[in-house]
Amino acid sequence: MTETGALESLISQHIVAAMKARDAGRTGALRLIKNALKNKAIEKRAPLTQAEGEQTLASMIKQRRDSIEQFARGNRPDLVAKEQAEIVVIEEFLPKALDETRLSALVSEVLAELASTGQKPGSKEMGPAMKAVQAKLAAAGLRAEGRLLSELVKKALAG
Repeated sequence: MTETGALESLISQHIVAAMKARDAGRTGALRLIKNALKNKAIEKRAPLTQAEGEQTLASMIKQRRDSIEQFARGNRPDLVAKEQAEIVVIEEFLPKALDETRLSALVSEVLAELASTGQKPGSKEMGPAMKAVQAKLAAAGLRAEGRLLSELVKKALAG
């Protein structure tokens, strides 16, 4: 069984448990996750790898955060609460995101490595610096929120 196949079967087990508990909100969120993974696999025409599955879930969280902003502007607290509840369910299936202090330390470490190779990272090297940090995160099997990562890299390059 592939790693993502294991993720899909885990989600199916959670769906059954949520249905038995008559938790409609959780059941709906789990079904959205399962469908998103299935659609991504169909689009790819091959089973997803663990990293691709995690990327799909991360993009689902980003979509929900964008929706929360829109709903908050539109004064729809009911929809904001629904989206936040879905984010909580989706995050259960992702590795824990790094907090700001650990992420900041990782950014400093990667920029120091870049500087030691002769590349003095400045504000114009935002793209390569972001790629290097993301590669380091992926290699360590860690996850970080993109917006926070971008802010920390920008701050480190400016300083």
